Amino acid sequence: MQKHPDMNAIVGSHDLLWIVLDSLRYDVACAALAAGETPHLAAVVGAWEKRHTPATFTWAAHHAFFSGFLPTPVGRPRAPRLFAARFGGAETVDARTCVFDDPYVITALAGRGYHTLCVGGVGFFNPRTPIGRVFPALFAESRWSAKMGPESRRSAEHQFQAATACVRAAAPAQPLLLFMNVAAIHRPNRHYLGGAGPDNLQSHRAALRNVDGRLPPLLAAFAGRPRPTFFIICSDHGTAYGEGGYTGHRLAHETVWTVPYAEGIIAR
Repeated sequence: MQKHPDMNAIVGSHDLLWIVLDSLRYDVACAALAAGETPHLAAVVGAWEKRHTPATFTWAAHHAFFSGFLPTPVGRPRAPRLFAARFGGAETVDARTCVFDDPYVITALAGRGYHTLCVGGVGFFNPRTPIGRVFPALFAESRWSAKMGPESRRSAEHQFQAATACVRAAAPAQPLLLFMNVAAIHRPNRHYLGGAGPDNLQSHRAALRNVDGRLPPLLAAFAGRPRPTFFIICSDHGTAYGEGGYTGHRLAHETVWTVPYAEGIIAR
């Protein structure tokens, strides 16, 4: 059986980069990577792993993620997890799982000395509303603005610029957790093809290409830090574009519950 990394050895010795590409479909991610359209992601992830999300929309999926329930490997539903909040009856924990007593990974890592930073994207990270303040409040530092949301054609540019600046400003001696909810792929994404017509698989894929082009400066910022970086890059859910009569997410369809996932150490 494939072993996951020993997170008890990684926590404290590595910076952590966690990027959620909101709404990204597994099939689109794989097709774009195979066609050479996402070279910067390809250099990091190598190949996408097919997984099942614990929820079908951002609010529910991120609550699960932040408590250690990351997307589940297809065919291995009882695979041990990287992180786990301690509770009776847990069946997916082994000696390599980082188990904590906090309800959330974020606060647990803060308790182990990490500076925790969030760069939000979709509306559930918009601090102008009470519900949008829940996730950012878990972090010591957070960034969000309307120009980082999915309605902005330049959202990925603004998000990655903010994240890169924060990483460069972070104290080198303190381990860092950067979490990003990347909004560009979330609907509406038709503006990545000029804005005419409805959102579709082509505009979804164009948005992914846009995100890929913003990645290098952030990776360079992490490479300039004194410790290696462990990464998690995944989607929280996919999106249907008419398959089976469905459109959008927060619904039960394979295009929504099947997501791309990757983890590992970023080569320096």
